[in-house]
Amino acid sequence: MPEERLQKVLARAGIASRRKAEELIVAGRVKVNGQVVDKLGVKVDPERDSIEVDGKPVKLPERLVYLAFHKPRGVVTTLHDPQGRPKVADFLKGIKERVFPVGRLDYDSEGLLLLTNDGELAHRLLHPRFHVPKTYLVWVKGEVGKEKLNLLRRGIKLEDGPTLPAEVRVLRRARGETVLQLTIREGRKRQIRRMLKALGCEVLRLKRVAVGPVRLGPLRPGEYRHLTPREVDSLRKAAGLVEVTKKEFRS
Repeated sequence: MPEERLQKVLARAGIASRRKAEELIVAGRVKVNGQVVDKLGVKVDPERDSIEVDGKPVKLPERLVYLAFHKPRGVVTTLHDPQGRPKVADFLKGIKERVFPVGRLDYDSEGLLLLTNDGELAHRLLHPRFHVPKTYLVWVKGEVGKEKLNLLRRGIKLEDGPTLPAEVRVLRRARGETVLQLTIREGRKRQIRRMLKALGCEVLRLKRVAVGPVRLGPLRPGEYRHLTPREVDSLRKAAGLVEVTKKEFRS
């Protein structure tokens, strides 16, 4: 394996984003072969060199795993839950590698959740700078009129600042509810629910159906599948990364 910049290796190992990894290096918290590295530009061979952060060894996963999971409602997006609630890890019995959720879906929401051990990709998918789109179906009580739809398209003022403009269209109006397709390029906590609440709208159901180029498709609640190589490459390109090598990738 050719040598890589140290901050890139730390990002791929899921330690931190590249920018945060650079901060760790400059702060003197990283060692290579027992020696503190406090300057940027150092290259390492992760298969040969010993790398530590705060005294703990850093290891890259032998194989990169990318999963699409249909999170059911009433399941927490964590691998461990002290309250004993159903959690994502309960549905991944066939996965030997240690994978982590990319972002979250709240307890009452359902739909597509990506999981991976590719730390660099996960950081980029979550970073607002890359604006990777996430698409949802939203069932809203009552009528959502043109004025409210236009407010969503312009951005909503929330307590943590205005949102970026959303893409929104009405899919159906029937039986006292409106079904919206809504695409955002941020990942704030409970963002869509808060956006609609700010407009006086009650969300009855929320389902994520796509993250970037990856779609939920026919997966049923509680099921998962491995992403195809084409999906992985498209996802990495959407996050500004190069294609993953076949040696590293398990499909």
